[in-house]
Amino acid sequence: MDFANKSWWLKSIAHEIVPNTALIAQEKKDVAIVGGGFTGLSTAIHLKKLKPQLQVAVLESQICGYGASGRNAGFSMTLFGMTKNINILRFGNEKARRAHQYMQESVRYLHEFISQSHLPCDYENSGYLLVATNRAQEKRLRHDFAIAGKWGLDDVAEWDRAKLRAEFNSDFYHLGWFEKNCGLLNPARFCRELKRLAEELGVKVYENSPVISVAKKADGLYQVKTGEGEICAEYLVMATNAYTIAFPQLRSLQTPIFTYIALSEPLTASQLASINWQCRAGVEDARNLIHYYRLTPDNRILIGGGDVVITYGQNLHKDENERVARHLQQHIIQVFPSLQGLKFSLSWGGPVSVTCDLAPAMGYIGKDRHALYSLGCTGHGVSMALNNGRTLAELICGEETLRTKVFFINRTIVPWPPEPLRYVVSRGILGYMHLEDKLWWE
Repeated sequence: MDFANKSWWLKSIAHEIVPNTALIAQEKKDVAIVGGGFTGLSTAIHLKKLKPQLQVAVLESQICGYGASGRNAGFSMTLFGMTKNINILRFGNEKARRAHQYMQESVRYLHEFISQSHLPCDYENSGYLLVATNRAQEKRLRHDFAIAGKWGLDDVAEWDRAKLRAEFNSDFYHLGWFEKNCGLLNPARFCRELKRLAEELGVKVYENSPVISVAKKADGLYQVKTGEGEICAEYLVMATNAYTIAFPQLRSLQTPIFTYIALSEPLTASQLASINWQCRAGVEDARNLIHYYRLTPDNRILIGGGDVVITYGQNLHKDENERVARHLQQHIIQVFPSLQGLKFSLSWGGPVSVTCDLAPAMGYIGKDRHALYSLGCTGHGVSMALNNGRTLAELICGEETLRTKVFFINRTIVPWPPEPLRYVVSRGILGYMHLEDKLWWE
C-alpha cells in the first residue's frame, strides 16, 4: 500500500503511520461505519460523545486519510455546492441562505473542535479569499455581494483592487470576497488526529479492510463484509464519498471526478517578499473550474483545480495528470510573475464526490432510518464533513437539532444515469463548464 505517494500531506507524516490490523473475524456492533475519512471518523467521535455505551466500528479500505481527506488542499470554507446564485435557483432563497448558515457553523465548529481538542494539524485561522480576475468574474462576485447584503452577512469584507494590490504584489486581481473566519490545515494530519480521538473514545478502527458487500439480514441487522471478516450492526453509515461508486445502493446519487494539485519547493525569503501574501489566506478564483491556492506551513505554494478528469465506470485510478499539473504551474506564474523559474516538486490527484446538481446530500438510505449516508461535498468538505458527522450521529441517537432539520437531509437528488450514459452526460456538463469559462470567466 503506497499511501505515502498519494499526497505531500501523507508523505510528510508517512513515518508516523502504522496501519491498524484488518478485520479478520465476525463481530457485532451497534454502529458500522464504512469509510475512515473526515465524515466517518467524525460520526464515530460524535456517537461516542452522545452515547458512550455504543459499540462503534469504522472500516477503512486502506488507511484513514487515504482518500480525499488526506489529499485535499485543507481549506475550511463556507462554500456549499457551487455559487450562491445557483443554490438560489436550485433550492430557493431561504434554503440557500440556510445552507450558507450551516457552512458558517461548520467553519466555526471546526475551529472550536481543533482548539478544544488541541489537535496538531497546522491549523491557521487565516481566512478565505474569493477573487475575480476579469470583468465577468467581477460581475459574478458583485452578485454574491448583493446576496450577502440581503442575507445580512457580517463576516464578509469586500477587497477592492487597491487592497488586493497591497496584500499581493500582483495586478491579477480585480475584486475580492474575504471571509475572516475561514482557515487552512494539514488535512492528512487532521484525519489521523480524528482517528486517534475516535480510538481514545473506544471506537474500533479497522484499516486495510475493504468492504466487498453490504446487506440487510432477515433479523434487521446490517451485514458488512470484508475479504476476511464481517461486522453485523443495528446501524450502518456509508461515509464513502467518491468511493460510493462501488456500492449499488447509492451509486446513482453521485459520481467521482478527479481533481489535481501541484506543490512548489519552499519559497526563499526573497521570493516570499516579492509576492507579499502576508494575510496567508487561501485563495480561489471565480471561474467554474476554479484555481485554488495557498501557502503551506513551510511556505510552499500549493495550487489545485484548473480542470478535472472524468472516468468511466468504477475506474478510480486517475491520480496523476501531467497536463493539469503543467497548467497549474503555469497559472501560478501568471498570477505572480516574480516567481518565474519557481520549481515544483510534487503533484497528485484524487477523486471527489459530485451529485448531479452539484450540491451536497445526506440522509437515510431508502426508508430505513437505520442506514445513513453522506456524499457530494464537491471538494469543499473539510469543515462540512466534520459537521456532517456530528449531524449523522445526532440522527442515529434521535437528537433533534437545527442540524438534523436542515433541508438537504433526505432531499430529492436527481440521479446520475447508468453507464455509458453517465459518462456522456458528465462529459457534456464538463464541456459546457469549459465553454463558459472560455467565453466569460477566463
